[in-house]
Amino acid sequence: MTLAWTSRQEGSAIKTTSSRPPHPVLTEYYQREGERRSFVIDLFDAGARYYDRLCRVMSLGSGQWYRRWTLERMGLRSGMMLLDVATGTGLVARAARRIVRDPRGVVGLDPSAGMLREARKAVSGPLVQGQVEELPFRSARFDFLTIGYALRHAADLEVAFGECLRVLKPGGRILILEISRPPSLGRRRLVRFYLTKVLPSIIALSTRDRHARMLTRYYWDTIATCVPPDVIIDSLRRSGFVDVKRCVFGGILSEYTAIAPAAACESVNGHLGGLDSAKPVATEDP
Repeated sequence: MTLAWTSRQEGSAIKTTSSRPPHPVLTEYYQREGERRSFVIDLFDAGARYYDRLCRVMSLGSGQWYRRWTLERMGLRSGMMLLDVATGTGLVARAARRIVRDPRGVVGLDPSAGMLREARKAVSGPLVQGQVEELPFRSARFDFLTIGYALRHAADLEVAFGECLRVLKPGGRILILEISRPPSLGRRRLVRFYLTKVLPSIIALSTRDRHARMLTRYYWDTIATCVPPDVIIDSLRRSGFVDVKRCVFGGILSEYTAIAPAAACESVNGHLGGLDSAKPVATEDP
């Protein structure tokens, strides 16, 4: 699942004077910050056709059960409107659809056309090509917003969170699922070996595609160099969210949750004139 980045629109809710990236420039893959966006989109475009298979193997088949269980625990209910940012092939969106019941109640957004084409095979609701730093939706539209294992691919945490806050209704909830760097050296080595050696080898056997090794290696490198959880929590608070929490499972699965306060949402209610500027991808059903 991917996020892209750009400069903030004039009129956005939160303005920052300095960038707060989730990890530094990774020169093994690209040389400058300005090259990151195209690299990441190309990487996920190329891996889209086997991404679901990779996720099933990586989670040992438990991924979809965990996504739905977490969404229900965090308060997603039938009738809500959910935006799944960096939807990728729609794994979180599919789990959410089973809860909200209305396929139009789950909107998926991703910058990768390849990932969205794969998502369309399983997701019947709206799919939009776009980026988290400039969400093409009117303010206070959604009850719930998710980012599933993709925050590491953003460029600026506070810009991204500011846009997430803007499109949430007062009292709306954000849920960020992430894989955090394991706290112990032994566990880090184990996770790195699994992600960069075992997992790509399994995928390569079934797809005969060497690209899987680069994708999983990059995935690990963004985990290993990601800012610590307290920076993510602080960025959520600085962006205007309240009741910010982090829940951890197994030392590596992180769930960040926060609430959009009424005052912050009301202050940006006129952004984009109250109208969506989102354009569905061409593969969306009429």
